[in-house]
Amino acid sequence: METLKLDNLREVLIRQEETIIFALIERAQFKRNDVIYQEGGIQIHDFAKCFSDYLLWETEKVHARVRRYTSSDEHPFHGDLPAPILPPLETPRQIVPNTINFNHKIHQIYKASLIPIICEEGDDRNYGSSATCDVACLQALSKRIHYGKYIAEAKYLDDAAVYNRLRTSQDNAGLLEKLTNRAVENELLLRVAEKAKTYGRDNDNENPSNQFKIDPATIASIYERWIIPLTKEVEVAYLVSRSE
Repeated sequence: METLKLDNLREVLIRQEETIIFALIERAQFKRNDVIYQEGGIQIHDFAKCFSDYLLWETEKVHARVRRYTSSDEHPFHGDLPAPILPPLETPRQIVPNTINFNHKIHQIYKASLIPIICEEGDDRNYGSSATCDVACLQALSKRIHYGKYIAEAKYLDDAAVYNRLRTSQDNAGLLEKLTNRAVENELLLRVAEKAKTYGRDNDNENPSNQFKIDPATIASIYERWIIPLTKEVEVAYLVSRSE
Protein backbone atom coordinates (compact mmCIF):
# COMPACT_ATOMS: atom_id res chain seq x y z
CA MET A 1 0.00 0.00 0.00
CA GLU A 2 1.33 3.45 -0.95
CA THR A 3 2.59 5.49 2.01
CA LEU A 4 0.69 8.72 2.61
CA LYS A 5 2.35 11.97 3.69
CA LEU A 6 0.27 14.34 5.80
CA ASP A 7 1.81 17.49 4.27
CA ASN A 8 0.85 16.33 0.78
CA LEU A 9 -2.70 15.59 1.90
CA ARG A 10 -3.05 19.03 3.45
CA GLU A 11 -2.11 20.57 0.12
CA VAL A 12 -4.99 18.62 -1.45
CA LEU A 13 -7.39 19.89 1.23
CA ILE A 14 -6.24 23.47 0.65
CA ARG A 15 -6.97 23.13 -3.08
CA GLN A 16 -10.41 21.73 -2.28
CA GLU A 17 -11.24 24.89 -0.33
CA GLU A 18 -11.57 26.92 -3.54
CA THR A 19 -13.94 24.33 -4.99
CA ILE A 20 -16.19 24.42 -1.93
CA ILE A 21 -16.16 28.21 -1.58
CA PHE A 22 -16.96 28.77 -5.26
CA ALA A 23 -19.75 26.16 -5.16
CA LEU A 24 -21.38 27.77 -2.11
CA ILE A 25 -21.09 31.24 -3.64
CA GLU A 26 -22.70 30.03 -6.86
CA ARG A 27 -25.64 28.52 -4.95
CA ALA A 28 -26.03 31.77 -3.01
CA GLN A 29 -26.81 33.60 -6.28
CA PHE A 30 -30.27 32.05 -6.18
CA LYS A 31 -32.96 32.11 -3.53
CA ARG A 32 -33.75 29.08 -1.41
CA ASN A 33 -36.42 27.84 -3.80
CA ASP A 34 -37.82 25.46 -1.17
CA VAL A 35 -40.03 23.71 -3.72
CA ILE A 36 -37.00 21.86 -5.16
CA TYR A 37 -36.47 20.16 -1.78
CA GLN A 38 -40.09 19.10 -1.30
CA GLU A 39 -41.14 15.63 -2.38
CA GLY A 40 -43.75 16.14 -5.08
CA GLY A 41 -43.03 19.87 -5.19
CA ILE A 42 -42.11 19.44 -8.84
CA GLN A 43 -43.74 16.40 -10.41
CA ILE A 44 -41.23 13.97 -11.95
CA HIS A 45 -42.42 10.79 -13.64
CA ASP A 46 -41.37 7.62 -11.76
CA PHE A 47 -39.32 9.54 -9.17
CA ALA A 48 -40.74 9.93 -5.69
CA LYS A 49 -38.10 12.22 -4.17
CA CYS A 50 -37.57 15.95 -4.61
CA PHE A 51 -36.34 17.76 -7.73
CA SER A 52 -32.87 18.50 -6.28
CA ASP A 53 -32.40 14.81 -5.47
CA TYR A 54 -33.56 13.88 -8.97
CA LEU A 55 -30.85 15.96 -10.62
CA LEU A 56 -28.23 14.56 -8.23
CA TRP A 57 -29.33 11.01 -9.03
CA GLU A 58 -29.28 11.58 -12.80
CA THR A 59 -25.83 13.20 -12.54
CA GLU A 60 -24.46 10.31 -10.51
CA LYS A 61 -25.73 7.81 -13.05
CA VAL A 62 -23.68 9.48 -15.77
CA HIS A 63 -20.63 9.75 -13.52
CA ALA A 64 -20.95 6.10 -12.49
CA ARG A 65 -20.82 5.02 -16.13
CA VAL A 66 -17.43 6.70 -16.53
CA ARG A 67 -16.19 4.93 -13.33
CA ARG A 68 -16.09 7.97 -11.03
CA TYR A 69 -17.12 5.87 -8.04
CA THR A 70 -14.49 3.20 -8.57
CA SER A 71 -12.03 5.69 -7.05
CA SER A 72 -11.55 5.38 -3.30
CA ASP A 73 -11.89 9.15 -2.80
CA GLU A 74 -15.33 9.34 -4.42
CA HIS A 75 -18.59 8.42 -2.67
CA PRO A 76 -22.02 8.39 -4.34
CA PHE A 77 -25.19 9.64 -2.67
CA HIS A 78 -27.22 6.87 -4.33
CA GLY A 79 -26.70 3.12 -4.41
CA ASP A 80 -28.77 2.24 -7.48
CA LEU A 81 -26.19 3.31 -10.05
CA PRO A 82 -25.19 1.66 -13.35
CA ALA A 83 -21.93 -0.20 -13.88
CA PRO A 84 -19.02 1.62 -15.56
CA ILE A 85 -18.72 1.41 -19.34
CA LEU A 86 -14.95 1.96 -19.08
CA PRO A 87 -12.54 -0.81 -18.03
CA PRO A 88 -11.18 -0.64 -14.47
CA LEU A 89 -7.99 1.25 -13.72
CA GLU A 90 -5.09 -0.19 -11.76
CA THR A 91 -4.19 2.43 -9.14
CA PRO A 92 -1.99 2.24 -6.04
CA ARG A 93 -3.98 1.46 -2.89
CA GLN A 94 -3.56 4.22 -0.29
CA ILE A 95 -6.19 3.34 2.32
CA VAL A 96 -7.59 0.06 3.55
CA PRO A 97 -10.85 -1.11 1.92
CA ASN A 98 -13.94 0.13 3.76
CA THR A 99 -17.63 0.88 3.29
CA ILE A 100 -17.78 4.17 5.22
CA ASN A 101 -20.10 6.65 3.55
CA PHE A 102 -21.41 9.74 5.37
CA ASN A 103 -23.30 11.15 2.40
CA HIS A 104 -26.73 10.64 3.93
CA LYS A 105 -25.71 12.85 6.86
CA ILE A 106 -24.00 15.38 4.57
CA HIS A 107 -27.13 15.58 2.42
CA GLN A 108 -29.38 16.21 5.42
CA ILE A 109 -27.12 18.91 6.86
CA TYR A 110 -26.79 20.63 3.49
CA LYS A 111 -30.53 20.97 2.97
CA ALA A 112 -31.54 21.63 6.58
CA SER A 113 -28.68 23.87 7.74
CA LEU A 114 -26.48 25.17 4.92
CA ILE A 115 -29.12 26.26 2.40
CA PRO A 116 -30.95 28.47 4.97
CA ILE A 117 -27.75 30.36 5.88
CA ILE A 118 -26.26 30.85 2.41
CA CYS A 119 -29.42 31.57 0.42
CA GLU A 120 -31.89 34.42 0.67
CA GLU A 121 -35.38 33.28 1.57
CA GLY A 122 -37.87 33.21 -1.29
CA ASP A 123 -38.53 31.75 -4.72
CA ASP A 124 -36.97 33.11 -7.91
CA ARG A 125 -38.03 30.11 -10.07
CA ASN A 126 -34.42 29.32 -10.99
CA TYR A 127 -35.04 25.70 -10.07
CA GLY A 128 -32.72 24.03 -12.56
CA SER A 129 -29.83 26.39 -11.81
CA SER A 130 -30.31 25.99 -8.05
CA ALA A 131 -30.39 22.19 -8.25
CA THR A 132 -27.32 22.16 -10.51
CA CYS A 133 -25.48 24.19 -7.88
CA ASP A 134 -26.71 21.75 -5.22
CA VAL A 135 -25.02 18.90 -7.09
CA ALA A 136 -21.73 20.81 -7.22
CA CYS A 137 -21.92 21.73 -3.53
CA LEU A 138 -22.78 18.23 -2.36
CA GLN A 139 -20.08 16.54 -4.42
CA ALA A 140 -17.45 19.02 -3.25
CA LEU A 141 -18.46 18.63 0.40
CA SER A 142 -18.55 14.84 0.14
CA LYS A 143 -15.09 14.64 -1.42
CA ARG A 144 -13.56 16.90 1.22
CA ILE A 145 -15.22 15.24 4.20
CA HIS A 146 -14.43 11.69 3.08
CA TYR A 147 -10.83 12.70 2.51
CA GLY A 148 -10.68 12.21 6.26
CA LYS A 149 -9.95 8.56 5.50
CA TYR A 150 -6.66 9.56 3.91
CA ILE A 151 -5.83 11.94 6.75
CA ALA A 152 -6.58 9.22 9.29
CA GLU A 153 -4.40 6.70 7.46
CA ALA A 154 -1.47 9.13 7.31
CA LYS A 155 -1.78 9.94 11.01
CA TYR A 156 -2.11 6.25 11.84
CA LEU A 157 1.11 5.43 9.99
CA ASP A 158 2.93 8.15 11.96
CA ASP A 159 1.92 6.67 15.35
CA ALA A 160 0.40 3.24 14.79
CA ALA A 161 1.02 1.94 18.33
CA VAL A 162 -0.99 4.69 20.01
CA TYR A 163 -3.82 4.55 17.48
CA ASN A 164 -4.05 0.76 17.80
CA ARG A 165 -4.22 1.04 21.59
CA LEU A 166 -7.02 3.61 21.41
CA ARG A 167 -8.84 1.66 18.73
CA THR A 168 -8.72 -1.72 20.45
CA SER A 169 -9.83 -0.16 23.76
CA GLN A 170 -12.78 1.43 21.90
CA ASP A 171 -11.71 4.86 23.12
CA ASN A 172 -13.37 6.95 20.41
CA ALA A 173 -13.00 10.13 22.46
CA GLY A 174 -9.29 9.44 22.76
CA LEU A 175 -9.06 8.84 19.01
CA LEU A 176 -10.81 12.14 18.32
CA GLU A 177 -8.47 14.03 20.64
CA LYS A 178 -5.41 12.34 19.14
CA LEU A 179 -6.56 13.24 15.61
CA THR A 180 -7.27 16.88 16.46
CA ASN A 181 -4.71 19.57 15.65
CA ARG A 182 -6.29 22.81 16.82
CA ALA A 183 -3.48 25.00 15.48
CA VAL A 184 -4.01 23.59 11.98
CA GLU A 185 -7.79 24.01 12.32
CA ASN A 186 -7.48 27.65 13.41
CA GLU A 187 -5.13 28.34 10.51
CA LEU A 188 -7.63 26.70 8.15
CA LEU A 189 -10.52 28.87 9.39
CA LEU A 190 -8.51 32.05 8.91
CA ARG A 191 -7.42 30.96 5.43
CA VAL A 192 -10.96 30.05 4.36
CA ALA A 193 -12.33 33.39 5.56
CA GLU A 194 -9.63 35.25 3.60
CA LYS A 195 -10.36 33.25 0.44
CA ALA A 196 -14.08 33.94 0.84
CA LYS A 197 -13.32 37.67 1.05
CA THR A 198 -11.37 37.48 -2.19
CA TYR A 199 -13.66 35.22 -4.21
CA GLY A 200 -17.00 36.32 -2.79
CA ARG A 201 -16.80 40.08 -3.20
CA ASP A 202 -19.91 41.51 -4.85
CA ASN A 203 -19.23 44.08 -7.58
CA ASP A 204 -22.76 45.45 -7.50
CA ASN A 205 -22.07 49.19 -7.46
CA GLU A 206 -25.76 49.96 -7.07
CA ASN A 207 -25.86 48.15 -3.74
CA PRO A 208 -22.52 48.79 -2.01
CA SER A 209 -23.90 47.67 1.35
CA ASN A 210 -24.08 44.13 0.02
CA GLN A 211 -20.30 43.75 -0.17
CA PHE A 212 -20.09 39.95 -0.25
CA LYS A 213 -22.22 37.32 -1.96
CA ILE A 214 -21.78 35.30 1.25
CA ASP A 215 -20.37 36.76 4.46
CA PRO A 216 -16.83 35.29 4.78
CA ALA A 217 -17.57 34.56 8.43
CA THR A 218 -20.43 32.31 7.26
CA ILE A 219 -18.06 30.27 5.10
CA ALA A 220 -15.65 29.90 8.03
CA SER A 221 -18.58 28.93 10.26
CA ILE A 222 -19.63 26.20 7.82
CA TYR A 223 -16.14 24.73 8.09
CA GLU A 224 -16.05 25.06 11.86
CA ARG A 225 -19.56 23.73 12.58
CA TRP A 226 -19.89 21.02 9.95
CA ILE A 227 -17.01 20.31 7.56
CA ILE A 228 -14.24 19.88 10.14
CA PRO A 229 -16.36 17.88 12.66
CA LEU A 230 -17.74 15.59 9.93
CA THR A 231 -14.25 15.03 8.55
CA LYS A 232 -13.08 13.98 12.00
CA GLU A 233 -16.10 11.68 12.37
CA VAL A 234 -15.00 9.99 9.15
CA GLU A 235 -11.45 9.74 10.51
CA VAL A 236 -12.62 8.06 13.71
CA ALA A 237 -14.92 5.70 11.83
CA TYR A 238 -12.08 4.74 9.50
CA LEU A 239 -9.67 4.00 12.33
CA VAL A 240 -12.26 2.03 14.29
CA SER A 241 -12.85 -0.18 11.27
CA ARG A 242 -9.17 -0.46 10.33
CA SER A 243 -7.41 -3.73 11.06
CA GLU A 244 -3.77 -3.63 12.15
